[in-house]
Amino acid sequence: MQQTYPSTEKLKQKTHISSLFQEGKSVSASPLRLIFLPLELADSPIKFGVSVPKKHHKKAVDRNYLKRVLRECYRKNKSLLLPHVGQGFLFMMVYQSAETLTYAEIELKTQEVFQKWTLRK
Repeated sequence: MQQTYPSTEKLKQKTHISSLFQEGKSVSASPLRLIFLPLELADSPIKFGVSVPKKHHKKAVDRNYLKRVLRECYRKNKSLLLPHVGQGFLFMMVYQSAETLTYAEIELKTQEVFQKWTLRK
């Protein structure tokens, strides 16, 4: 399985993002929260985005670092999601803590939240 994050998998449309936050369900593995919404998608089975709010990380450098780490963890572990996706899903991973975890800790939490999603779905 290829470990890529092509532009067809990136969650960009404002209508998708707003519907995800309004109608989506979520699973958590502190400090990560995965918000998901089943949706029929044409070009890719998954649309995935990341978010790090300014509330806890005021500096853009810190937010950008965490977003890069979250995208990389998704890229390396999306094989946990793909067998369970079916027709299509929108995903948004939100980092919800003021504490900055290491890459290894974030990767473990990413795997944990993906496992929770596969059990809940």
